[in-house]
Amino acid sequence: MKKKIFNAMGLMTGTSMDGIDLSIIQSDGYSKFTPILNNYCEFDTELQQKLTDLRNKIFTSKDLLKFSSELDIVEKDFTLFNCKFIDKILRNFDDPLDIIGLHGQTIFHNSNEKISKQLGDGKLLSQLTKKIVVNNFRQEDLINGGQGAPLVPIFHKLIANQLYKKSKIDFPLNIINIGGITNITQVLAHNDLNHLNDLSFCAYDIGPGNCLIDEWIRNNTKKKFDFNGEIAESGKINDLILNQAIENFNFESFNKSLDVKDFDTSFVRGLSLEDGCATLTKFSANLIAKGIENINDLNNCSPSKNLICGGGRKNSFLIKCINEEIVKTKNINKIENIDKYNFDGDYIESQAFALLAIRTFLKLPISFPSTTRCNSPTIGGMINKNF
Repeated sequence: MKKKIFNAMGLMTGTSMDGIDLSIIQSDGYSKFTPILNNYCEFDTELQQKLTDLRNKIFTSKDLLKFSSELDIVEKDFTLFNCKFIDKILRNFDDPLDIIGLHGQTIFHNSNEKISKQLGDGKLLSQLTKKIVVNNFRQEDLINGGQGAPLVPIFHKLIANQLYKKSKIDFPLNIINIGGITNITQVLAHNDLNHLNDLSFCAYDIGPGNCLIDEWIRNNTKKKFDFNGEIAESGKINDLILNQAIENFNFESFNKSLDVKDFDTSFVRGLSLEDGCATLTKFSANLIAKGIENINDLNNCSPSKNLICGGGRKNSFLIKCINEEIVKTKNINKIENIDKYNFDGDYIESQAFALLAIRTFLKLPISFPSTTRCNSPTIGGMINKNF
């Protein structure tokens, strides 16, 4: 039977808290995927400050209760901002939109307590847009024993299938997303999304991405990030501090999801802006490279490609450092930009949440034991139809 093709919108706001990535795709939720449009809207200064201040106050689940009133206020502001952006896009979009996937802004994530809080009121957004909105994608996975993250791997799997068909890229294949946190999806075999199993793909959080660099820049300048890695490249890496930090940092397990609050910049305190940024960049690159190596070893494979997406791919100094670390290890290919293969690396995650919304609506799983360590394939997301 022919499957319905959905027009779906995905909205993604990352740990950098700089704005909203928006994508519209066409997909059946299984094997078909066509990107329709991508756009970005930067937060105004007031909303960004509210979001940043709120995240900086919440370190435990008790803080969620303590600041519940402020959470409600900021969530409404955030939702209304999303709504205005959606309205602007839909004014110039002629086809009917079937569904919206709202990731929301992560404020707190703790898989041990089975709590993950993303700001974004699905009911309110559904009411205002008169569209079906899917949000709260992590909770069912957490309840089912999973880590609640990463959730994008199923979309990475779909991309890998297209890369195989269109660009003849063979398996195994690594797709590495460098956002605030870096995660990796290792696609081991070709099969479409209605014949998925744990032997075909797996995923892990492997370390920091931009989070340490961004925090250092925000705390020491009026800038939001290190554009193209220029500040780091102008500094000098403090090898003594770097080596101590690497020795002192130890992953308990790659089976655990990571949060930006799992890392801090305290070990470079006292260094200059440039030297601190250079050292943090090299530290992040070291963990990313080690993560790729460890995941390859875990599955006893040597992927044909290491393709990167996400904002971190634009930091050329970070990419240079990662490749310097990779060169030290045999049988690991240098990382390449996914844009080289006609995918827009800025919008992989927003496209992914459009797909996840479709699959949630169709009651199809979005997370798997091999991607989030859940007990069984899990249908995630809350469907809101409030109109």
